[in-house]
Amino acid sequence: MAEPTQNIPAPGEPSGGTEFSMELRLLVAFLLMMAVLFLTPYFFRPPAHAPAGRQEAAQPVRTAPALPVTTPPAPQGQIAADKEESLWIDTDFYRVALSNRGGVVRSWILKRYKDNNGKPIDLVNAAAASKTGFPFSLLFPGQKPSVDLNQVLYAVKPTQGGLGVDYEFSNGQVFSRKSFRFKKDSYLSELSVEVTSGGRPLAALVSWRAGFGDRHVPNSWASQRTVQFDPAVNKLVVHTAKDAKNGPLVTEGNYLFAGIEDNYFAAVFLPVHGSGIRLLTYSDVVPATPGATEEPHVGAGVGSAGENRFALFVGPKDMEVLKKVNPSLVNLVDFGWFSFIAKPLFLAVNWVNRRFVHNYGWSIVIVTIIINLLLLPLKFSSLKSMKKMQMLQPQIAAINERYKGISMRDPRKAQQNQEIMELYKKHGVNPMGGCVPMLLQIPFFIAFYKVLTVAIEMRGASWLWVTDLSQPEQLPIRILPVTMIVTQFVLQKMTPSTTADPAQQRMMLLMPLVLGFMFYGVSSGLVLYWLTGNLVGIIQQLVFNRMIAAPVVPAPAPVRKKKGSRK
Repeated sequence: MAEPTQNIPAPGEPSGGTEFSMELRLLVAFLLMMAVLFLTPYFFRPPAHAPAGRQEAAQPVRTAPALPVTTPPAPQGQIAADKEESLWIDTDFYRVALSNRGGVVRSWILKRYKDNNGKPIDLVNAAAASKTGFPFSLLFPGQKPSVDLNQVLYAVKPTQGGLGVDYEFSNGQVFSRKSFRFKKDSYLSELSVEVTSGGRPLAALVSWRAGFGDRHVPNSWASQRTVQFDPAVNKLVVHTAKDAKNGPLVTEGNYLFAGIEDNYFAAVFLPVHGSGIRLLTYSDVVPATPGATEEPHVGAGVGSAGENRFALFVGPKDMEVLKKVNPSLVNLVDFGWFSFIAKPLFLAVNWVNRRFVHNYGWSIVIVTIIINLLLLPLKFSSLKSMKKMQMLQPQIAAINERYKGISMRDPRKAQQNQEIMELYKKHGVNPMGGCVPMLLQIPFFIAFYKVLTVAIEMRGASWLWVTDLSQPEQLPIRILPVTMIVTQFVLQKMTPSTTADPAQQRMMLLMPLVLGFMFYGVSSGLVLYWLTGNLVGIIQQLVFNRMIAAPVVPAPAPVRKKKGSRK
């Protein structure tokens, strides 16, 4: 493969923009719905009556014994192979195919995880290799060698009982060596890269281009990122292909690790002896599979300040696995803004699954029921407030009648609102109380969304007819979202109405359809959470309606025309 012709910008060059995250979109959607709940009484009045991360602390990098350090002398002769050779490395966890043409990896198959087609997942995008090169091709940000080291045939020296290989090439002027060391029972391996020209070292970066992870997931390119963990700010920093749309984005620092990831898998480089890392983020417009539409996939180039010697993790973002390999790697599992809720939520679902039901679907149901029971006192308080507001509607209608026809700018409008608020205060009604149940669900909803997005334990987890809780149902008509809409209608009808206006009540009944539209394309586990909450809410409402009698509210005083009032 020819060396990429893109210009590499200076470190820290600003990216090409950011994109709203799904969490932010969900939050905005809920806020818009809340705005509808609050503002419709003011804009849709009838003519007669109008009722008023912590992130894990950075840990020192602990790696396996490093590869032996050898400084090659200035090459004196030719070192190359006569023909192209493939080498397979087989361990308990993965199967790697290497080629001596360029000393690259052509396939990295994880044995314990399957893609959307039911086959062991291959993390390498071979369909785009002709354009970007295979993983572990070399990039040269400065002086380039006189020969294309990504196309030459390296001499092959298998080592370590079939779990390692050294690739060497020399044309008498340029020397290159790549050394791989794998382990039988670990996702952690080792990599060393050396390049010299005329005996002087050349700065080289190791690349993984054209995306990463399960390419058979719909829009897989959208979930791929480059990552770096900066211990100075204790933060995982991510970049997408969009950040590099105007050319490679360069970042540099003393990172604990850097590399490439999707939602569930990662390939990250951990520098030996804490040397600095340079990370290049690329936007590679390539197909995910042969014949597919070309989309902007993220690519990465990683290099050390000196010799490229790394511990290399390629595998699942499973918190237990990451913790055993290297404690700092648990930072790859990023629960986002609501990590203070999402992480305990994941631990609770995982604990229930392991200790009791051994099914993540039923674990979500059980944890959702527990959450609703814990919130029961607040919900009952909210329902009481809504019941009182329902009984106050005749008096609110009488107040509105007295001020009928005045404009929003009329000073008497403030007097009308004051009378309504005094009525609420007299009867101990919180006008915001009716929205408490939905407001309480928003952080748990976003937290569940994040858990289902980043927790690999949920990937491929089945429940009854659902084959994968982290994906929408694979049915012509999705049962869970349709059932959720029905239960939302039932719950809406059972909940005390806080307005006597039929037009507003009809508008409120549109809310289930809005929620159904939102939920139809999200993960099945998220719909299951909301559906379970609806079913629990229906039971709670039945109990509430039986236990709580309607409050006695005096009849409204007759409407009296004030002097000077408009007819």
